[in-house]
Amino acid sequence: MTIRFVELAEVELDEAIHYYEGESTGLGAEFLDEVISALNRIAEFPEAWQQLEFGVRRSRLNRFPYGLVYSRSRGDIIVLGVAHLRRKPENWRDRLNKDTP
Repeated sequence: MTIRFVELAEVELDEAIHYYEGESTGLGAEFLDEVISALNRIAEFPEAWQQLEFGVRRSRLNRFPYGLVYSRSRGDIIVLGVAHLRRKPENWRDRLNKDTP
């Protein structure tokens, strides 16, 4: 199963990594490790996480206030957003039809 990020989700991931790295050296890498762990869980159990609406789910990170918003398309996982759960957690909604195959 392939995991792909829409462009804006990649930007959100990069911004979060840089933010945490600016807060404390190494914290950005820890955030990325947490994202990778969540992606591995999603790949193994794609239907296990909270459904936000039909075909869209969110897996929360354990340590950071973020969730990975994703959908499935042709067997692949498409990450629609790396959403901060306290700031604009619904930013991914306008990406549904525009960025997904």
